[in-house]
Amino acid sequence: MNPVADEERSASTLTRRGFMKLSLSASGGLLLSHFISTEAVATATPGGHAIGTLVRIEPDGSIVIGSRAPEIGQGVKTSLPMILADEMDADWARVRVEQLPLGILKKDDGTFTWKYGPQGAGGSTSIPDAWGDLRQAGAQVRHVLLQAAAVRWQTDATGLRTSSGFVIHPDGRRLGYGEVAAEAAALPLATESLKLKDSREYSIIGTRQRVVDAGDIVTGRAQYGIDANLPGALVAVVARCPTFDGELVSFDATQAKKIPGVRDVVVLAGPKQGQPITANLAAGVAVLADNTWAALRGREALKIEWTPGPFAGESSAALDAQCTKLLEGEGRRVRNDGDFDAARKSASRVIQAIYRVPFVSHCPMEPQNACADVRRDSVLIIAPMQMPGGASRVASQITGIDRSKIEVRMTRVGGGFGRRLSNDFVAEAVQLSKTTGRPIKLLWTRDDDLRHDFYRPFGHHQVIATLDDRGDVSGWAHRLASASKYYRRADVKPEDMWTAELYPDDFPARLVPNLRMEWFEVQSGITRGSWRAPAHTANAFVVQSFLDEIASATKKDPLALRLALLGEPKDLPYEQHGGPVFNPGRLATVLKRAAERIGWGSAMPPGSGLGIAGHFTFGGYAAHAMQVRVAKDGSYRIDRCVCAVDVGRPINRLGLEAQMQGGTIDGISTARQLEITIEAGRVKQSNFNDYPLLRIADAPAVEVEIIDSDRDPSGAGEMGIPTAAPALTNALFAATGRRIRSLPIGVRV
Repeated sequence: MNPVADEERSASTLTRRGFMKLSLSASGGLLLSHFISTEAVATATPGGHAIGTLVRIEPDGSIVIGSRAPEIGQGVKTSLPMILADEMDADWARVRVEQLPLGILKKDDGTFTWKYGPQGAGGSTSIPDAWGDLRQAGAQVRHVLLQAAAVRWQTDATGLRTSSGFVIHPDGRRLGYGEVAAEAAALPLATESLKLKDSREYSIIGTRQRVVDAGDIVTGRAQYGIDANLPGALVAVVARCPTFDGELVSFDATQAKKIPGVRDVVVLAGPKQGQPITANLAAGVAVLADNTWAALRGREALKIEWTPGPFAGESSAALDAQCTKLLEGEGRRVRNDGDFDAARKSASRVIQAIYRVPFVSHCPMEPQNACADVRRDSVLIIAPMQMPGGASRVASQITGIDRSKIEVRMTRVGGGFGRRLSNDFVAEAVQLSKTTGRPIKLLWTRDDDLRHDFYRPFGHHQVIATLDDRGDVSGWAHRLASASKYYRRADVKPEDMWTAELYPDDFPARLVPNLRMEWFEVQSGITRGSWRAPAHTANAFVVQSFLDEIASATKKDPLALRLALLGEPKDLPYEQHGGPVFNPGRLATVLKRAAERIGWGSAMPPGSGLGIAGHFTFGGYAAHAMQVRVAKDGSYRIDRCVCAVDVGRPINRLGLEAQMQGGTIDGISTARQLEITIEAGRVKQSNFNDYPLLRIADAPAVEVEIIDSDRDPSGAGEMGIPTAAPALTNALFAATGRRIRSLPIGVRV
């Protein structure tokens, strides 16, 4: 399932004037396949000339490019404009990038389509979705610039060329883009597909570029959602029901209303028990005040009684017991190649293990927040989000106002990781604004964020390998008991809940003759959702750890075992997100590159070890190799960490390196100490004291090896995380002989 393709399926200095500057135009003149308007464009700045919906050329020749996708730290505000800029032969040093708001257009049948192209950040789709569109957009801009220069020179455009912001005549004459922008903007854009540049002509794509707003970030000028405000807005904080599916019985706001600055206390209804979550995720009581401090003090003063909810007896221990019981029976077989039972009966040896992967929180550094202003016939939303289209839909659902009258502005996001694919926090702000008739600035605290999340699913994985007389893997079974992330999703049928937990075409599909995948549904009331690379983070840990178990049991080299199973390069069908093909040769390449760089096979001193892991995620291939050192007290350090990655053609090599480094650190942090535990039907963790993220002193330097490729690019936001945990645990086994099958590892082994 592609989480970004759903649109077709259906004290603050941030002023209104400042946000208006984010939009290049009110309507568009650029035809990009089926989703771009062909209306005329009004220039957004005096003297500037808009060409299509994404480009504005200033009189001095500088170029403004609109970035359509949410910037959640994955670097697309830089990489997407790089694609367009290269195709139009812009001078990157003279390009400025502006974040576009949500752009949707209402069609004759009443449904909506994109104005600028897909606007979402999830599933590492921003770059692959834009690769063809933005090159065509750049080619169309270049085309009209050539036509305009040809008219100026009274010559044939076919004899002209462009380079770094200039149109160049065969005799050497040059016209800057700014000199012909007015004439070019008046010309119709080509509706047919234009010839694109040969990759050998790229001057921006594949280079190393700092993020375009790096200066704003390091100097504090960058505007995140939490910096936004609206004139006259009340600050809102919400006391949410702490138990899963609990309900509000009563509340007393007498003391809260005595606190200076508190203006109102409002009930927020939650979803009905067991029903899909389509707006906010829990019942709550909101305190509205003139400032944050008053709102927080008011919330503390509330006296609230909640029902315990239907999951009051749920605990982490009970969930573990449930998994154990489920795996004793038979589950739903979602892949069944060959005859695994026969392979097991005839096997010379059977190896099996059970792995445990816990619930974890997204824990972005910027907690959830949103500004909303619901008026009589329009809505304004300003928020840090991954799915602005979803924000528009939920606002329309709550208010009844047509989506064409709902304005959604995106800010830079202080971490998404899948948490902001959901718009429950936007729904809260919209509901409160509708109820009170006032603009609302909703704020979550860190405690709110940790205790009210859509958590990464928990599960027990039983993996079984059968070996033939030669010691080769003849059969493989992956049996998973888990709490599906599709819990309470309105658009997912009960029989499809497994599709978020096991990907049938994942390794070792089609590489072993007898393969079985089986899923068991764990009953739990905790809300679950997408967490950076969803099931790949759990499944890669299990599969890549178990491969090392097989290697150890058969006295084979772990790298050699992987390469033997992967075999020769070939395209295998892959029907899940990231397909349509998986090439084991590309995975073998990143494994070999990581191994070579870390010195695989080198003799290690006592207490040290090497570990390796590789995985295919959403169209990209990544491998980690780590060298660890374990002290006598069991504490450990990562002495070296290598990540090799193949995501097709790199767009911004510096940004790609940063994504692999960030994903690696996130993976290590999660593997070491992070777990959400449950007691009495509620989450126990509340802040960084009991959910301790990795400290700088424990973080390794991450060496990134990029595989050059001429294949179309995939995304990179999630590829660096799945193999970090198994590479670490495999290295710890090599150093200590102790196998880690349950996460988190802890700070000692």
